Amino acid sequence: MNKKLAVALSGGAVLVLALSGCGDDGNEKLDKWAKTVCDAVQPQAKKIEGANKAIQAQTADNSKPEDVKTTDSKAFQDMSDAYKAIGTAVHEAGAPPVDEGETKQQNAVKELNAISAAYAGLKKQVDGLDTEDQGQFASGLDDVAGELIKLGRSGTDALKKLEEGDVGKAMQKQESCKVAGTAPAAATG
Repeated sequence: MNKKLAVALSGGAVLVLALSGCGDDGNEKLDKWAKTVCDAVQPQAKKIEGANKAIQAQTADNSKPEDVKTTDSKAFQDMSDAYKAIGTAVHEAGAPPVDEGETKQQNAVKELNAISAAYAGLKKQVDGLDTEDQGQFASGLDDVAGELIKLGRSGTDALKKLEEGDVGKAMQKQESCKVAGTAPAAATG
């Protein structure tokens, strides 16, 4: 019943990976900016990973609809909160000291907030499902999974642009970004 949802989730987990970067350049201001962002992203990446695992644990065919609903609702709230917190961290870090840094930062924050809102919408959708009618519940979960797939495919362009070039290089040097970048990767396989 919930397997499609678990599969859809693995696509959505990629979103946080956009903040993991790669390389090295030695710009002290940029390194400081990257550390600020990466340190804030790490606990959120763990929260997202935990939410993914919780949903995947409820994918058994014998899972009770009430348990699935409760787990999915909490997981989507956790994801919404995590992406909002990442957006706040990127906002509070200020613009990275690179060309078009302010534009890149603003676009990334806007995108992260939109992802947060989308997960809040999924939570609301799950909360509205009727667990009494198993067929209707399964159909509702399919709808949620469809939205989740769309969310997984939705643009992470702003995040990718934020971590291009020197910003990505500076982020890769941060231990907390390396950890944040690897945690959700397991869910994408």
